[in-house]
Amino acid sequence: MNKELKEALDILEKEKEISKETLFEAIENSLITACKQHFGKADNVKVEIDRDTCDFLCYAEKEVVETEDDVEDDCLQIPLEQAREISRQANVGDTIHVEIKSKEFGRIATQNAKNVILQKIREEERSVIYNQYFEKEKDVVTGVVQRYLGRNISINLGKADAILNESEQVRGEVFKPTERIKVYILEVKNTPKGPRILVSRTHPELVKRLFEAEVTEIRDGTVEIRSIAREAGSRTKMAVWSNNPNVDAVGACVGVNGSRVNAIVDELRGEKIDIVNWDENPGNLIQNALSPAKIVAVFADPEERTAKVVVPDYQLSLAIGKEGQNARLAARLTGYKIDIKSETQAKDAPGFRYEDYLDYDDDDYDEYDEEEYGEEEYAESEGEPVSEEAETAEEILQQEPEGQDEHDE
Repeated sequence: MNKELKEALDILEKEKEISKETLFEAIENSLITACKQHFGKADNVKVEIDRDTCDFLCYAEKEVVETEDDVEDDCLQIPLEQAREISRQANVGDTIHVEIKSKEFGRIATQNAKNVILQKIREEERSVIYNQYFEKEKDVVTGVVQRYLGRNISINLGKADAILNESEQVRGEVFKPTERIKVYILEVKNTPKGPRILVSRTHPELVKRLFEAEVTEIRDGTVEIRSIAREAGSRTKMAVWSNNPNVDAVGACVGVNGSRVNAIVDELRGEKIDIVNWDENPGNLIQNALSPAKIVAVFADPEERTAKVVVPDYQLSLAIGKEGQNARLAARLTGYKIDIKSETQAKDAPGFRYEDYLDYDDDDYDEYDEEEYGEEEYAESEGEPVSEEAETAEEILQQEPEGQDEHDE
């Protein structure tokens, strides 16, 4: 039993996470390479390794010929006399296994065999690291800041280094070496020099993943993050929805006394986070997205994906936000192009009044008038309809003077 080899393989499997089967294959290939270097060819060389005891046997398959004069290639043929020393049952034309002593290899052959094993170990190590971080792609990991590479930052993720490009850094954030930060893995590429990992601090999914890690209700699916819009370093808007009517989606994300959201704000270095309720009704969703501004009316067009919003005069600047930030984030959050006007501006602006959306059909009113009133019912002098009761009253008034005259006489 080869204890030294077995212990070495156990250590490599534990530390490098490389399977023993891969290491056995590397040893086999290295011995074949050494034989090729030593003998000039290794087409007929075979290597067998016992997976349990780690004992290995290297041998060459040779054809038995009658005499030494019949041997054309020492690597492929062996005289009968020598073959009988290995196996007494050997006969001309048989193929026997001739053991190769690895200790007889020269220095160069041994060095080449060693290089083959080391190269295989390095390749497998890179492959293991690549697979490990490829599974974490589009996820958040914790890294340690190492150094600045120009304007980029090198971050140690444990078994591999990642690059935080300038375009993925939040403006104003400054990191010190050995500082621990959380980053979002954008992409993992497999290169000859090992995996190349690109990370980000500005991606909106960073905020989403942080909430998933912090809020239990999001992890178990009770609360869903339906939409998110972010301007890194300044403000984030997030729309949430609860699948359980007894669970308040916004309250679950905020936490007791704001404990949950404050932990994420601290990780994002003070970035403000607005959490609103998601609504399938576009009008209600836009109204929630523009909070904390108060809304008078919302006219949304789902087909055109546009919305016209009316706000009180004193709320116009709050609804638009600093440099238009609140309206811009609300538009990204809802997917609607939002036009905001104050009540005073909306009075003279088409599309911002309720009456602009009421349909009047004049033909219907004309038909109704013609059915209700005929031409013969209009008085020619006044142009107004005269009822039967009015005609009777007029006759009575005409008869009254005659009766009064008779009474006077």
